[in-house]
This record gives sequence, C-alpha cells and structure tokens, in this order.
Amino acid sequence: MNSPAADSKGLSHTLRHELSGLIILLLAVLGFHSLIAKPFYIPSESMLPTLRVGDRLVVSKYPYGWSYVSPSLDILPFINGRLFGHLPERGDIVIVRPKGRSVDYIKRVVGLPGDRLAMRRGTLIINGVPVRRETAPDAMIPVDANSRCDKPPYLQRRVTGDDGLHYCRLPMMREILPNGVRYDTLDLMIRETDDIMPITLGPDELYLLGDNRDDSADSRIDAQHGGLDGPVRVESIGGRAEFITFSLDGSSRFWQVKTWLAALRRDRSGLSLRPEKDDE
Repeated sequence: MNSPAADSKGLSHTLRHELSGLIILLLAVLGFHSLIAKPFYIPSESMLPTLRVGDRLVVSKYPYGWSYVSPSLDILPFINGRLFGHLPERGDIVIVRPKGRSVDYIKRVVGLPGDRLAMRRGTLIINGVPVRRETAPDAMIPVDANSRCDKPPYLQRRVTGDDGLHYCRLPMMREILPNGVRYDTLDLMIRETDDIMPITLGPDELYLLGDNRDDSADSRIDAQHGGLDGPVRVESIGGRAEFITFSLDGSSRFWQVKTWLAALRRDRSGLSLRPEKDDE
C-alpha cells in the first residue's frame, strides 16, 4: 500500500507533467500563429465585394518573411526590417498593423516602393498611367444579419430578387493593375477620397486601398479618422490572406448548436483570396 507521502508525490509529478504538456501545446499554437498562419475575422465592409462581414480567413505569415508584427502577442516595439523579407505582389490582400497601433487592418496592395501614385475621379494612376477599369455585373449580396444593407450608401440599393429574397445590389468596377491582377471594387458615390494628390512611395513603403472605395479606412484616410494615414512601412505587414475557411450570416447563437449550420454561408467556404490575373 502506498503511503500518503508517496501518493502526494505521485500527484505532484502528474500535475507537473500535465502542466508542462499544456505549456508546450500553448507555445506550439503561439509559434504556429506567429510564424506559419492564423485565422482572421472580417468585422467591416471595407473590402466589399471581395470580403463580407462574417468571413473567416486563413492568413499566412511566411510569404513576406517576419517582422515585429508577426508574433500573435502584441509585445514587440517597432523594429526596422524583416527577417527573410520579400515584398508583396501588387494586388495581394494583406493584414497590416500600422506603426504605433495594436489593431490589424485588411487591405489590398496597390502601390510598391518607388511608385508614384495619384487618383483622379476614382481612377488610380500608377507611375503616370491610369489603371484600367471596366464595368462589371452588379454584385447581388444576400441581406442577412451581417450584411444588413440598412444604412447609406447601401440602403437605397436594397432590392427583392426573383426568388423573393432581399439583396443588396451594388454596382461594381473591375480594376486591372499593371501586372495583370484583376479584382472587383465598389464605387457607389462621389467622395473627396476619389482624388489623391500625387505621392511617391519611399524605398520601404506600400500603398494600401480597400476594395470598397467609398467605405474604407485605408492609406487615403488620416489616423484621426481611423485610417492608415498614408503609405505603410513594409514592416507593418503581418501576412497574406489566402482563403476563406467559412462564413457566417450572423444569425447563429453560440449556445444553440442547431443554429450553427443554418448560419453558414455555404457558397463562401473555400474561396481563394489570391488575386487572379487578366487573361489578355
């Protein structure tokens, strides 16, 4: 028969073993999130029509190397440079954390180091050449708890489809960048952000825009209004958006398992977020 002291020693050893295993597991998860990939949730409409509120993404950490924003814990001060650094491609969707802030943004890279950028009446101009834009078919986004279509400039665009369901019908413009990358944007109204004075990017700067050009706090918007406050440093890029794992319409309740499947937007799971190239 074991003595009480022996039982206590065995219990203590078991607890230490379990605790060390938990610590190793936590470190492994943190390392994976910091160096390989992490999930990301879309909370706003700034990347419509590409991304919708309720989308869950996978963001890879390694394509551009690693910087001070790579760790999943916001613990490092600004540090110049990237380890095994690579520049994003024009058109990539990236996660960015501006210097001095702790909030991640998701935007599209349109300007690379050394580019001279401007915008006139909503048309992006890169190195003196207007980016090609074409009218695309309207986006028909189903109205749900995460896509309400109930505020300007969306409210007046709410329609009923032939199936009797409500949709947010949004006019789209297809944009084709100089490298052939193409994607759809929203341009719903005339705003002051449709015009950007010419700016030349520094050797370590990128210019980022949201696909929803009238409702995006991006490089055109100052920090006081929640924007990126101009070009961002390459060190501020935290990763590249790869694909949508799943998307929820906002109707589910965590404590009601039966609502989970009903809230799933089945047509969005698995969608790639890597930019397509023009066939021409």
